[in-house]
Amino acid sequence: MDENLWNQRKQSAANWFRTLRDDLCARLESLEADSSVFQRKTWTRGDGVEDLGGGEMSMLHGSAFEKAGVHISTVYGEFSEEFRKQVAGAEDDPRFWAGGISVIIHPTNPNAPTAHMNTRMVVTTKGWFGGGGDLTPMLDAARTANHEDTVDFHAAYQTVCDKHDATYYPRFKEECDNYFFLPHRNETRGTGGIFFDHLDSGDWDADFAFTQDVGRAFVDIYPEIAARRIGMPYDEAMRDEQMQRRGRYVEFNLLYDRGTMFGLKTGGNVESILSSMPPMVVWR
Repeated sequence: MDENLWNQRKQSAANWFRTLRDDLCARLESLEADSSVFQRKTWTRGDGVEDLGGGEMSMLHGSAFEKAGVHISTVYGEFSEEFRKQVAGAEDDPRFWAGGISVIIHPTNPNAPTAHMNTRMVVTTKGWFGGGGDLTPMLDAARTANHEDTVDFHAAYQTVCDKHDATYYPRFKEECDNYFFLPHRNETRGTGGIFFDHLDSGDWDADFAFTQDVGRAFVDIYPEIAARRIGMPYDEAMRDEQMQRRGRYVEFNLLYDRGTMFGLKTGGNVESILSSMPPMVVWR
């Protein structure tokens, strides 16, 4: 690897994730009737003596969004002997660099879907991008492929994918459907979106441009979907259904989510990693 070139690429990616964070936070804050804003908190990986990177949490607890987290991180160091065997390019050289943005949004109104998005760049002896976005409607009536919110969400991502490669959308949609599935419940987490990992086409600039567009698409479409739902009327039965659906969300994140496992196994900030959990939840 050309070290200087990859250092430039790492900096470009880290700068982009910060810009995307700022854009999304501003869009979500604009929907808060009570003028709630994100609160920022920085964290450092490790004991603070050795430079292993860190990140910045942005948390919002408002009227429209009961809990929303938009986090960025840039971490580096060496994988543990156990974990390096699970990461491409780290088998013989455990050094790594990883930067990204992670988003989870839990609206207050059950009519508004929960949403998740993340994009990341990982460098070992190889380098690649990963990420995607997916929608999780809280009410059964909205958990259909032809519901307006799901149609619009998928259309936004299909447009982005088709702009870069006609094979991306069907491929990454299928990966999303397969990934966000709860085997023990025999059900999908939500109504999908796209999910990709180890994207390395051989053209770094093209892969980075696609990753940027994935982030932009979410910033454009999700606030639009939320805006038309957060003021709708709802009752206690709908709120209870929302709480139960959130329980499924917790189950997936703790049992199957790769990002959760990666963060915990690389010494990430536990508060940031587990901030994806809903603020209130019930199991029936």
